[in-house]
Amino acid sequence: MTASAGGNMGEERSPVPPTTRGTGVDVAPCEAYLDYAAATPLDPRVLEAMLPYLTERFHNPSSPYAAARRVRADVEDARRRLALVLGARADGITLTSGATEANNLAFAATDGHVVTDAIEHQSVLRVAEGRPHTLVGVAADGRVDAHAMAAAITSQTELVSLELTNGEVGCVQPVRELARLVAAERRRRLEAGEPRQLLLHVDASQATGQLAVNVSSLEADMVTVSAAKIYGPKQVGLLWCSDRVRLRPLVLGGGQERGVRSGTENVAGIVGFARALELAEALRREEAARLRGLRQDMEAELRRELPWCVVSGPRQERLRLPGLLHLSLPGLEAQRLVVLLEREGVSVGTGSACAASKMRASHVLEALGMPPTLSQGSLRLTLGRPSTPEEVAYGTRAIVRCVRSEMVRLGLDDAAMSERAAALGAAGGRWRGGRG
Repeated sequence: MTASAGGNMGEERSPVPPTTRGTGVDVAPCEAYLDYAAATPLDPRVLEAMLPYLTERFHNPSSPYAAARRVRADVEDARRRLALVLGARADGITLTSGATEANNLAFAATDGHVVTDAIEHQSVLRVAEGRPHTLVGVAADGRVDAHAMAAAITSQTELVSLELTNGEVGCVQPVRELARLVAAERRRRLEAGEPRQLLLHVDASQATGQLAVNVSSLEADMVTVSAAKIYGPKQVGLLWCSDRVRLRPLVLGGGQERGVRSGTENVAGIVGFARALELAEALRREEAARLRGLRQDMEAELRRELPWCVVSGPRQERLRLPGLLHLSLPGLEAQRLVVLLEREGVSVGTGSACAASKMRASHVLEALGMPPTLSQGSLRLTLGRPSTPEEVAYGTRAIVRCVRSEMVRLGLDDAAMSERAAALGAAGGRWRGGRG
């Protein structure tokens, strides 16, 4: 694809990731990548910042000589820059191998009962399963009720964990409202002389770069951020912690990261992370508005061409992730559509990449109360920094073509699809089921 004014990843637009090879089936070159929630390409400016640490500045930051000390200084400078963007102190940041490790590290800071919601990422849910916990249901649009989460707090609760935005249906969660309720419970315990701590953890990995992520305004005790979602290197992330948090190491060894996370530092990744976060924040407002416009155009066209399609997530724009559209096609199979779209040169997601790779049903859609005949035809379409109007328009037309092809194969017309949507309670083109 040629450079376009629609992207802003450097002088030349970064190439869209190619479609998967090695399947034994010839596929077209990728003409539209619509799965940025799963992976983002490395911004050329991030790569430029990383390259010296992959070549001449290769030294181990823990070594005693001058060259290594300079690398150590560069790691700490990157930590300071990360903290500056997040409105935090540098000594509150622990660098990790990504959001999954950061979430695990957050949970390891406590022993007691946990409150979280049913549509969190598996890196939260799987850890919660190993200890006393309460999963709070969500509304049909994916949003959790902050008061319901607060009501689930018991005298044994030590941790409440909530995503800032859900990465499958794109709903923005009421984190600040929940933070105030957690703070009120914390004050009550203090006045009652109850010593048990209560912490709030926020996973902001899907929100960063599209929404403001400032630890002070979030009023959380721990915040997770991932480089992989903001055009930075994969397998790099961080957990920010307030002064009241005492982290416990998951990885023992040489005592790096103040003894919390042992192992030789991924210097190139850390430096790249800092550059990626700086760029994400500098471009955030403009990029969020641009992605919102592209997503609205895509949604409007899909609704015109497939008037019975079902869109999940909140109605209000301020409660939606700008670049994400979750679309369900009653009675069709998303996996078949993925294959058909790949042949058209279009890459789309069906939900969390972790779940999709194992062909699992989406726990998010199950929690929304969505029936299988609707959820099995669900596509997650996500836009990113390299997305252009031309690419999005091509991808939208390809989706319509593939859906129409499947309808012909199954002997269905628009009237039949409308009847299916109505029977599933999806009147008005939105999922209207009850609470999960």
